[in-house]
Amino acid sequence: MSKDKKKQEPVNETPAENTAEEKAPEVEIVEEKAPSADEKYAAEHDKYLRLAAEYDNYRKRSQREREAIYRDVKADTIVKLLPVYDNLERALKTETEDAAYKKGVELTMTQLESIFESLGVKAIPAVGEKFDANLHNAVMHVEDESLGESVIAEEFQKGFTLGDKVIRFSVVKVAN
Repeated sequence: MSKDKKKQEPVNETPAENTAEEKAPEVEIVEEKAPSADEKYAAEHDKYLRLAAEYDNYRKRSQREREAIYRDVKADTIVKLLPVYDNLERALKTETEDAAYKKGVELTMTQLESIFESLGVKAIPAVGEKFDANLHNAVMHVEDESLGESVIAEEFQKGFTLGDKVIRFSVVKVAN
């Protein structure tokens, strides 16, 4: 029975325990506000706008990259066709007695020039123009009083531009 008595006996609290509980600092309970529907909407709308802007930037960047690749491939292809242009030009300058041959070379040259024109390729003007290092490559210098200073006297190889880009510089002789 002594065990039963121990269980039933009330536990007396000591005065030190009572004072510790009473002296505990009061904890301030802060209620967190749940975001309202308007705040949730604004946050989601902001995320949507940012995602849309990122996609738009990606689309524009990839479009610019495709256009740059197209321009570069186009320029490389034209550069590879320029020796054909040079050979046709030389063939036209040589004397021949065969009129049909000459007419065939002229037609081929005309067709190649029209293709270049449709692609936006333009010849760089040279003879009689003022020398421009951005367009011309001077390989010779000649003293000629009939021409002004830094005027191109002769063109050895025709230069071409594709839009604003020089795809081949004109090889020229510059006077004075």
